[in-house]
Amino acid sequence: MSAQASGNFATRVDLSSSANVHDWSNLAGRLIVVSGPSGSGKTSLVRKLVARPDSPARLSVSATTRPPRPGEENGREYYFLTRADFESKRDRGDFLEWAEVHGNLYGTPAEPVRQVLSLGLCVILEIDVQGALQIVERVPSTVLVFVNTPTFEILEERLRSRSTEDEATIQIRLSNARREIDLSSKYHHQLVNEDLDRAVDALADLLAQLGCERTTRDA
Repeated sequence: MSAQASGNFATRVDLSSSANVHDWSNLAGRLIVVSGPSGSGKTSLVRKLVARPDSPARLSVSATTRPPRPGEENGREYYFLTRADFESKRDRGDFLEWAEVHGNLYGTPAEPVRQVLSLGLCVILEIDVQGALQIVERVPSTVLVFVNTPTFEILEERLRSRSTEDEATIQIRLSNARREIDLSSKYHHQLVNEDLDRAVDALADLLAQLGCERTTRDA
């Protein structure tokens, strides 16, 4: 689940049905969670990695009730659901984790992740810190990777260079970033994204060390 620019950390609720009762310990693949503050470049990093023809991992697509933004496609950036559809799936326990942020629901569909892991492939989830810590409790073998900029000043500079948000929104993102960075010590690996191409190579090398094998697209 990725939900940016929330005024507070997402309100999260533990599921009590299928996503929780499944045994996640005997799946052949590896689950990797990538998090980082807004402006760290984590989305570009992950999407550039999985776009490689020999990518060592598949990307999990989250679901949301927020409307699509210009250029977004259903099933690529998110699965866009009505609130009723989302709540029905949530109540069945179809999400590995879910949250409500500023009136919109976000969640990680559990079954697609399980299916890919059962094939022995690695799956990347790009989600926020609280979701990551929730998932590692449910799937202890999960590997957590935190993406950050070399300095907080660079992070702020990247946020401001977008020129798409007002000052209040930027301050919300910076406040959230400080809290996320404070929790980054709970992650297994830290990745500094100073140069995007080098960061993609570093993430690919890490996945190789974790046993994620490069695959062709039809695997």
